[in-house]
Amino acid sequence: MQRHIKNIYLESLGCARNLVDSELMLGRLADAGFNIVSDPAKARTILINTCSFIEAAISESVDTILELAKYKRNGKCRRIIVTGCLPERFREKIIKTLPEVDFFLGTGAYSKILQAVEGIPIASGILLPDPGLTTLSYNAETRIRTDPNIAYLKISEGCSRRCTYCIIPKLRGKQRSREIEDVVLEAKSLIESGVKELILVAQDTSYYGKDMGSSVSLAKLIERISGLSDDIWIRILYGHPESIETDAIKAIACTHNVCPYFDIPIQHVNSKILKRMGRNYNQTKLLKLFDKIRSYDSDAVLRTTVITGFPGETDKDFAELLSFIETVKFDHLGTFIYSDSKDIASHNLSEKVRKNVAKKRYDRIMSSQMEISYHKNRRHIGKVFDVLVEGFPEEKLYIGRTKYQAPDVDGITYISGELKTGSLVRTKITDALEYDLIGEPA
Repeated sequence: MQRHIKNIYLESLGCARNLVDSELMLGRLADAGFNIVSDPAKARTILINTCSFIEAAISESVDTILELAKYKRNGKCRRIIVTGCLPERFREKIIKTLPEVDFFLGTGAYSKILQAVEGIPIASGILLPDPGLTTLSYNAETRIRTDPNIAYLKISEGCSRRCTYCIIPKLRGKQRSREIEDVVLEAKSLIESGVKELILVAQDTSYYGKDMGSSVSLAKLIERISGLSDDIWIRILYGHPESIETDAIKAIACTHNVCPYFDIPIQHVNSKILKRMGRNYNQTKLLKLFDKIRSYDSDAVLRTTVITGFPGETDKDFAELLSFIETVKFDHLGTFIYSDSKDIASHNLSEKVRKNVAKKRYDRIMSSQMEISYHKNRRHIGKVFDVLVEGFPEEKLYIGRTKYQAPDVDGITYISGELKTGSLVRTKITDALEYDLIGEPA
C-alpha cells in the first residue's frame, strides 16, 4: 500500500524547455522517495506540466487535464497537480474553471512541487511567485531524463523582447542567462550519464550572455561544452535573427562536434508586418544573415518558423513571404497560423485576417516547403551520414536522425538492418521522401 501511495505520473506538454522543468521536478520527487510510473492508472498523484503559448497549446493542456482527471474519478489517483504556463497565464481564475485540479503551480513555483505532492496546504490552491526570481542553477539537482540518448540543456530563462504576438515574457520573466560554469558542469554530468546529443535551448538561445557582460557569449559557451567530449553531438535551437552574432555562427558551422544546424525563426519578411510584430530587421538583413551562414558552411542546415494570418497581412505581404521562402530554400520550415488572444499586444491591431484565408496561406506555404524539402532530400541519395539510432518501429527497421535533423520537429532517417539503439551508424542514403530519408548501413 505504501508503495502505491508514492506513485507519481507526469505528463509534460509543450516545448523542450518545458521538458527540462518536468525532468527536474521528477528528480526532486525521486530524491524524496517517490516512484515515477509510466502508467497514469497506477499513480496516486498525477502531474501535468502545461503549455499555453498559443490557442492550440491551451486547448491541448485543458484536454489533457480533463482526460487524466478520469483516473481521479474512477482509479487510484487522489491528487492532480497542474504546473507551468497555463496557471501562470490564467492565474486565479483558472481555479474555478478546472475544479478537478487540487493544486496549481506557476512557472516560478516548480521548487514547491514536493510540497504540492505531499498535500501540504497551499493558500487558495495556487502558487504564483515571480518567475524572474527563480534560481537558474541546475547542475547539482537530480534530473530524471525521459530520453536515454538526448538531453536538452537550458542555458537561460525568460525573454526581454516584446514581440507583440508573444506571451512568453509575461510567463517566464526577463532574460536571465545561467553562469557559464554552471552550464558546463551540467553538460559534463549529462555527458557522463551517457547522453549522445546535447541540445542547447532557451527562449532566445543566441542572446545567451548578453545580459551578463562581454565576457560571456554563446560562442564561448559552445567552445567550453564542445571541449568536454569528442563523442557527442551538440545542437543549438531557438536562435533569433537580431541576436545571433558572427562568432556564434562560426562556432556552430566550424566546430567538429557541433551540428551545423541553424534554427532561426524569422516569423515574416514584410517590413510592415515585422514592425507590427515588434521584430527589428528586414528582408535584406535576413538574406545577408543566411548568406553569411552558408559562406562558413555551404552544407549548413537552415531551419525557421513563420507566422501567417498576422493582423494586416495582405495578399501582397503573403506573396512576399512565400517568395522569400522559395528563394532561401530552408531545409526545414514550420508554419503557425496567427493565434489571437486578449492578453497579447497584437490583439489591439486592426485589419484582422479571416481564419479561412490564413488557413489557405498556411497550406500554400507547407505545400511549397514540401517540394523544397523533397528536392533537398533527393540530393542526399548516395551520400553517407552518421545516424543516431533511436528506435525500431518493426523488426529490422530502425529510425534515427542525422546531424541535420533535430528531434521532434524535423524528419527522420529509416535504416534497415540489425542495429543497436543509442549507437551512431554510418548510413548510406538510398532513397528520400518529402521529409524523411531512407538508408542502409554503409
